[in-house]
Amino acid sequence: MTVLEQILKASTNPQPIINEPLKYPFNLSAETIIPNLKPHSQDLLSPLQPLTGFEISQSDVQLIEITSKFFNTLKRKLKSPQSFSSSSFIKIFNSFLQEFGEKKFGALDGLVSKKGVDVNGEEYSCKLVEKLGSFIGRDVMGLVIQGCLVLGNWMILETLIVNKLVIDHGIRSDLLYNLVTKGRCDIVCLCLRNFTDFDSSDLGRVFKCLLSPSKEGCLNMVTVMNEWESEANAAIEKVEDKKLSGKKLGLAKEAALLLMIGYDQFSPMELCLHFLLSSSNVDEVVFSSALSKLNAEEMLSFVRYLGKWLNKYERFPQVGPCPKAATTLGLNLCQWVPKLEDVVKALGLVVDEHFSSLALHSEFHEVLKVVEGVVSSLVSEGRLCCSVANLIEILKPEGGGA
Repeated sequence: MTVLEQILKASTNPQPIINEPLKYPFNLSAETIIPNLKPHSQDLLSPLQPLTGFEISQSDVQLIEITSKFFNTLKRKLKSPQSFSSSSFIKIFNSFLQEFGEKKFGALDGLVSKKGVDVNGEEYSCKLVEKLGSFIGRDVMGLVIQGCLVLGNWMILETLIVNKLVIDHGIRSDLLYNLVTKGRCDIVCLCLRNFTDFDSSDLGRVFKCLLSPSKEGCLNMVTVMNEWESEANAAIEKVEDKKLSGKKLGLAKEAALLLMIGYDQFSPMELCLHFLLSSSNVDEVVFSSALSKLNAEEMLSFVRYLGKWLNKYERFPQVGPCPKAATTLGLNLCQWVPKLEDVVKALGLVVDEHFSSLALHSEFHEVLKVVEGVVSSLVSEGRLCCSVANLIEILKPEGGGA
């Protein structure tokens, strides 16, 4: 069968991979396989050259058996979630990861510390995931995430997201859909911070989740607000730290001011929107398409939010990005404060793409007038700065000659 015939067969008879027997349920190491591959023949003119020598080591065969056993057990138990508890899931998951790690590395003593944690608890699960999660294959990962969603093991799910182990786009899309449905706005924000590819339907759901949150969503947004508040307080403590001086102290002051304008007077909903607006992983086409899925009330809320940012940058024109604060001072949220460029770009997309529908709403006219005033003020300041900059450039040669 040719490659084309195989592709056509697969496309005409699609079957969910998760229902097929798992041949390789974990991520095999290429280092032990690729060096053994050799051409089937010495015909150098053949456009397609089959390879021979594909062989899996005995240790990997044992790992496949361990993983397949866990997959089948978890799949069977998730069919009856009423009789499957969160603690049972953790126990099975921990047992699998421990057995896998011991077979892969010989022992876990130097890899994962058991000190001060319950080996049957969720905290230990997270430690195991951090060290061994990269070996979990796509189908097993999808099933583990399903278990976390069904049974409410949010700590494990957050660990998978933060360690960038949710790689498959389909699994990511399903995860976002389920998180939005369950009102887990806090974990949705975590996805915005760690996922790299969003399509318009996913981003549209996220927009609606944040702009029209459910009761559960509002409660979970408080977690995000607390994180911003804690980071802002940490920045103030850095400024007051007597041990800091010079460039580090200057950086701490910049970060404190940036986090202050990013936190003060923003609602929990708007603090969640910061992650969406400042993300570099969303292109303009996807962003614009996602905006088109909002209703008039949601769009107005978003425009008000953008207007609030413009007011902030008008009042504090000296504030700018502070990327070094994350690596130097550990103030990670500094990189998630939207830049003026982000705000203007988003407002431009709203006006360019959706002005005709918004123009029918009188409230939008009022919001736009406020925004127009702020933009005009910023433009005037920009022109003044350009004039001063030009004057300095003119005076430089004269100063040098003197």
